[in-house]
Amino acid sequence: MKLTMPRFDQAQVLVVGDVMLDRYWHGGTNRISPEAPVPVVKVSQVEDRPGGAANVALNIAALGAGASLSGIVGKDDEAEVLATRMQAAQVHCNFQQAESEPTITKLRVISRHQQLLRMDFEEAFSASAADGLSDKAKAMLPAMGALILSDYAKGALLDPQPLIQAAKALNIPVLVDPKGTDFSRYRGATLLTPNLHEFETIVGHCVNEQQLVAKGEQLMAEHDLQALLITRGEHGMTLLRPNEQELHLPARAREVFDVTGAGDTVISVLAASLAAGEPMPQAVALANLAAGIVVGKLGTAVISAPELRRAINNEQGSERGMLSLEQLQIALQDARAHGEKVVFTNGCFDILHPGHAGYLEQAKELGDRLVVAVNGDASITRLKGPGRPINPVESRMSLLSKLESVDWVIPFEEDTPEKLLEVLKPDILAKGGDYDKEGVVGWQIVEAYGGEVKVLSLFDSCSTTSIVEKVLEKNR
Repeated sequence: MKLTMPRFDQAQVLVVGDVMLDRYWHGGTNRISPEAPVPVVKVSQVEDRPGGAANVALNIAALGAGASLSGIVGKDDEAEVLATRMQAAQVHCNFQQAESEPTITKLRVISRHQQLLRMDFEEAFSASAADGLSDKAKAMLPAMGALILSDYAKGALLDPQPLIQAAKALNIPVLVDPKGTDFSRYRGATLLTPNLHEFETIVGHCVNEQQLVAKGEQLMAEHDLQALLITRGEHGMTLLRPNEQELHLPARAREVFDVTGAGDTVISVLAASLAAGEPMPQAVALANLAAGIVVGKLGTAVISAPELRRAINNEQGSERGMLSLEQLQIALQDARAHGEKVVFTNGCFDILHPGHAGYLEQAKELGDRLVVAVNGDASITRLKGPGRPINPVESRMSLLSKLESVDWVIPFEEDTPEKLLEVLKPDILAKGGDYDKEGVVGWQIVEAYGGEVKVLSLFDSCSTTSIVEKVLEKNR
């Protein structure tokens, strides 16, 4: 699957849900309090960031998409701070003020990049406080390309059905970040994005992938959902759709620093991508990529358009080339997550000639990705005798990686690629020759796990050995 930067400038997304203010007190810690065994933090910096549904809207705006936000706030200074911050980020806000409840505020004490304490200032909003919010949001829907319901169970989305039905009538996708134990409240939504814990709270513990998929399909059928995206931490994400093959995406984070707000990033990129016209699988892949970036940041954070664009470019840059075994395993995991068929072939490729090029092109036509395993120098010497190889393995791999038909090149030091086949498990093992499949080294390994073995045609009767012999004859 090729990822490209969506036209976020053409997307409009409405976020409705529980808005809150995330407040951070930063300071140094050098001693323990004499009053109790707790650290003393000397506060030197106070930072306010929009959180909850407001952070979702910020993420959308940071991507360059149009973002609108509707939620409930109190009549207090925190509401003013939120409105100012959202206006500065060019998010159009339509807040409803509660008469007695405060703006939800979460205060975190941070020292040396570690969160020491969180204090919540909140009261769940009453039904009267939420009255009219749905009508305000429905009036904004016709101009939107997607609707996000950001539910933190604080009262803004006591009854999400009117909004879901209004959006469906306009063919606007509805994405829900759900809370609680009753997902029937979101019946008819386009996509739900529960984390694994939230999902298993509803359907029960899943002992394996098959059970997760089966229970997810049942959940979609029960609540008339078009898709279900289960975020699974270090195990990545799983996208389920009725009558479609499940899509597993591996986690992208190299280092997890803080998972605060990662769910907001996922649903933001998803909605903005769908509003920009991206298909669901591509939108999910982009969201997965963005989540891997945001968990490397401290606190509730957003991902900017340049950050996502850089990540996409890096992703595409690593789509091809010479890889180590560990890198190739990750690349193949990604390929399979995107439903791509992997073809594997191997050889010495000592002197690259037209026969090789034609054979590799034929191998690539069997699937989506072609892996070429190359014998190491010592291996070729054992197989071909003294004086071989003509070219060192680095040169041979470099040339192969430049062929359009070749995706990934990897060396192996053994005389056969059997160990690689056992680890990589390609869908198809391809070899060129005039023999049947029993003559292909490793065919039993591949067929044992359900793979295929293909014997391809020889091209131009070329061989490196015959080329070397002709050169030797001319020099005698």
